[in-house]
Amino acid sequence: MKVLIVVPAHNEEKNLPALIPKIEAMGWDCLVINDASTDHTGELLDEMGVPHLDLTNNVGLAGVTRMGFMYAWENGYDCATTVDGDGQHPPKYIKMLIDKIEEGYDYVVGSRFVTEKKNRSLRMIGSRLICAAIKLKTGKTVTDPTSGMRALGKSVLKDFAESMNFIAEPDALTHVIRSGHKFTEVQVQMEERMGGVSYFNTIFRSAYFMFDVLMSILFMQ
Repeated sequence: MKVLIVVPAHNEEKNLPALIPKIEAMGWDCLVINDASTDHTGELLDEMGVPHLDLTNNVGLAGVTRMGFMYAWENGYDCATTVDGDGQHPPKYIKMLIDKIEEGYDYVVGSRFVTEKKNRSLRMIGSRLICAAIKLKTGKTVTDPTSGMRALGKSVLKDFAESMNFIAEPDALTHVIRSGHKFTEVQVQMEERMGGVSYFNTIFRSAYFMFDVLMSILFMQ
């Protein structure tokens, strides 16, 4: 199966030198999309000789991943996976996701909570709210709706390349389920960010994200 690994990256110069060799060792094609970084991410990718796109305007994670899916679809890939450039998604799990696509699933999410329990942090309370919204909208139970580690088979890849218009992973997942695509989750362990700063580094950004996602799931789909 022809596979493309899409790596969204914004100001990830501290993380990519350790991450990219692990991805390349898997043997599949890789495309890094540099989302108008203001650090040395672009120069670093040039030096490493990694296939990449340099965007002149910051379009955000949803826009970057859609570009990756469009590229994969237009270039005849059977499957695309996403691995965040911050190093939190260990590449060793990519094969598990792809194996599920080969089994016949259309959309596979690397979940932290298939066999593990969520803690009681504010972030996990938010995750539970999103899970409840998805359950209400689709009737399906999901465990880790905000996970960005995903694999898309051809049917979802075509769908997302042609008409993806989602705020983030949870409403994309809701669309997948409502559209009748075959979906599953596999257990993975996430790592801590190796360097740099997360977009969700304030409670205000996290709250705004939660509001937007819930409105999209409940009212816009």
